[in-house]
Amino acid sequence: MIENRPGLNLLAHLTLIFGVCVVALPVWVAFVASTHGATDFMSGTIPMWPGPHLVENYSQMLGAGVSTSGTPPVATMMMNSLIMALCIAIGKIAISILSAFAIVYFRFPFRGLAFWCIFITLMLPVEVRIVPTFQVVADLGLLNSYAGLSIPLIASATATFLFRQVFLTIPDELTEAARIDGAGPMKFFRDILLPLSRTNIAALFVILFIYGWNQYLWPLLVTTSSDYYTIVAGIKRMSDAVDGLPQWHLVMATAMLAMIPPVAVVIGMQRLFVKGLVETEK
Repeated sequence: MIENRPGLNLLAHLTLIFGVCVVALPVWVAFVASTHGATDFMSGTIPMWPGPHLVENYSQMLGAGVSTSGTPPVATMMMNSLIMALCIAIGKIAISILSAFAIVYFRFPFRGLAFWCIFITLMLPVEVRIVPTFQVVADLGLLNSYAGLSIPLIASATATFLFRQVFLTIPDELTEAARIDGAGPMKFFRDILLPLSRTNIAALFVILFIYGWNQYLWPLLVTTSSDYYTIVAGIKRMSDAVDGLPQWHLVMATAMLAMIPPVAVVIGMQRLFVKGLVETEK
């Protein structure tokens, strides 16, 4: 039984409000910086209220961008990041759900070994194998391409493991009933497993989309043409001004614009995302 104690409720709410303020303060400072002029943050003091240049700064970043950084307009970089994030999220889910389906529902030699070979790749993230991966991508001529940005990051042992656990919770009686009704493997997969995995797919899509959107090191290595710059790597390039001081008001405007797609995905899929994380029974 949970006791209703007003003092504890007040303390819990105050703690939550304090945590939200701590997390939101850097976002607020970035937004305020994006509404001021070029020299307002060079005086040593940080304004805490929005300035008069909001429309001007955001219009410049969505249009011409920062000419001194060599980056394209923010809209181009956001489109590149969107394509990369969607390819990574959809590719990871497609490959992982098929591999988990094969491991759980097919009987073949060394099935357990195959799963553990996939699972052990968790110890080899892209940062560990980045040199040989870059060499392979360069030899295949995939530099400065969407394929080079996304394909090396598509394989996912984590998603395979999660789908395997989901499939193991599905009763064997359902599989037997589908077999008696004459459903083949792919019909069983399409008509039964996919609908039952809908919330899990949604939860994984949100996580993997944000993972792909926030990629920094790999896009920085495989893109030398400004036509394929992603938004996160573009922010880094804009902050490294060569011919002068960084234009922090424009960099902060770009950072605020870069937050919109992942936040929109989380808000739009919040119900399915939470349900997919907490659902334990089918």
